[in-house]
Amino acid sequence: MSRRALIVGTGAALPPRRVTNTELAERVDTTHEWIVERTGIEARHVAGDGETTATLATEAAKKALAAAGIEAKEIGLIVLATSTPDQTFPASATRVQTALGIDDCIAFDVQAVCTGFLYALSIADNMIKGGMADHALVIGSETFSRILDWEDRATCVLFGDGAGAVVLKATETGDKGILATRLHADGRHGDLLYVDGGVSTTGTVGKLRMKGKEVFRHAVTNLAAVLDETLEAAGHVSSEIDWVVPHQANKRILDATAKKLGLDPAKVIVTVDQHANTSAASVPLALDVAVRDGRIKPGDLIVLEAMGGGFTWGAAVVRY
Repeated sequence: MSRRALIVGTGAALPPRRVTNTELAERVDTTHEWIVERTGIEARHVAGDGETTATLATEAAKKALAAAGIEAKEIGLIVLATSTPDQTFPASATRVQTALGIDDCIAFDVQAVCTGFLYALSIADNMIKGGMADHALVIGSETFSRILDWEDRATCVLFGDGAGAVVLKATETGDKGILATRLHADGRHGDLLYVDGGVSTTGTVGKLRMKGKEVFRHAVTNLAAVLDETLEAAGHVSSEIDWVVPHQANKRILDATAKKLGLDPAKVIVTVDQHANTSAASVPLALDVAVRDGRIKPGDLIVLEAMGGGFTWGAAVVRY
C-alpha cells in the first residue's frame, strides 16, 4: 500500500470574549433578527489584547497534539493557513514552532483566505506522501476582527476569530486517511471579496470588502462541483458520506449546497451560529467540535470543503 496521511488528532482555540448579536447591535446599525435571518449567526469570538493569530494557533496545536498523543518534537512539518498573520514576515508558522519548543522543522504559512485550510491540508498530505515528514501540524488561524470595517454592517457582523488544528501521521497500512483533495482558483472574481490594502499597493493593512450576493451565487455552484469532483477522485458517491464539514460562511450557503447535492442537512456540521465566519479556521474548528462531541467517529467518511476570496475553493475526502 502507498504512503498516506491520517488525521490522528484535532484541536481548537477561541478567544474568551464572546460577542452576541445583541451586543454588536449596540455599536452597529443592525439587529439580532436581521443577522440571524440572513446568516444564521448568533455570536462570534473576538481576540483581545495579546491574542494573535499565532497565539491562537499555538493553543489549537497543543490540544491537537494532546489528542493525538504525539509530542511536539515529533512534528516535522507545520503548515499554517491564515490571511491575518502576526507580521508581514516572518511566517506565523515559525512563531508556533518556537512556542511549541520545536528547534527544527519545516514551517510556513499558506494564504488562500477561507479555503486556506484545505490548501494547507493538501500540501501537507502530499509532503507526507513524498516522505518530507512523518508527522505534521496543519492549522487554520485567523484574527479577522482586526481587518473589519466596523461601520459596514453588511460585513462586520459576519466574521469572528479563532483557530483549529489537526495532526497528520504517515501510514502505509489500513484504509483510513486522506483519500483525495482537489483545489481551484479563479482570480477573475477577486473584486467580489477582498481587502482594500496591501504592502506593495497602499502600504496599509486595509479593510475587508465583499459583494455578498455575488459571492453566494458562486459559492453554491463551486462547492457543489468540487464536492462531486473530489468524491469521484476518491472512488465514492455522495450517498456514502457520513458527514460534511463545510466552511462556516453563512447558514444559507450550507443549506443551498446540501440541497444541490441531495445531501441530508442533518449530515452537515454547523457551527456558524456560534463562531461566525472564521475564514481559514472555520473547517478545522467545526471538525474539532464534531469529533469531540462524538458525532464524527473512527471509520466515518467525511468531506471537508471551503470557498474563499480570490476566488479559491477546494475539498478533501477523508476516512477518519
